[in-house]
Amino acid sequence: MSQPRVNPTLKVLVVAASLREGSLNHKLANRAARACQDYGAKVDLATIGDFAVPLYDGDLETAHGIPAGAEDMKRRLVASDAFLIASPEYNGSMPGTIKNLIDWTSRFRPQPFDGRHGLLLSASPSLAGGNRGLWALRVPLEHLGARIYPDMFSLAMAHKAFAGDEIADPALRARFVTNVQAFLSLAEAAKHYPCMKRAWVEFLGEPPGGEVDRVDPMDPVASPPGAAGPSSAA
Repeated sequence: MSQPRVNPTLKVLVVAASLREGSLNHKLANRAARACQDYGAKVDLATIGDFAVPLYDGDLETAHGIPAGAEDMKRRLVASDAFLIASPEYNGSMPGTIKNLIDWTSRFRPQPFDGRHGLLLSASPSLAGGNRGLWALRVPLEHLGARIYPDMFSLAMAHKAFAGDEIADPALRARFVTNVQAFLSLAEAAKHYPCMKRAWVEFLGEPPGGEVDRVDPMDPVASPPGAAGPSSAA
């Protein structure tokens, strides 16, 4: 296990993307938060219930603005250097609640997901561990410019995998902690060495200037509504 930093500087937002009390993904998010703290990071632990928002509606946004739940998500995201999401899988995809929150949060300018490092986790009673939902969740986040870590973690047979709040199998627990802390090492390097951001974009195969296709310019005059995120005309 990595040694804790004396002066932790990496700030990490950990979100459990399930509304159900006692959710397996709440347990996984809590375990991820402890792994982050063991690494030396400062953790902001949340659940999706902390960010209550209505279904995205362009008319509602025009009349009342972006709701407080999305405002709080944006604030906590911007205050962090990286984020982790532990999400269940619903019918082979991501939950509508997390997609809806992403859609609302993407309406802020500047767009808060852009350039932020993220790690996706899932826990499920299924043999695949909710992994198909994570592949779906990657799509909007990467479209918005988030640097989603390649090695996602899915805990299969999760209803039998925990002993209390801990992953019972020592080898699986070690793999989980290694996965989380390898991600944190990358996020920390990107925080302290800006050249890492360029290298990460090159790793993803994005052409120079490709960011204009997915992220609105900061100039509000040059930023038509819906250029990134849900379209107000859709």
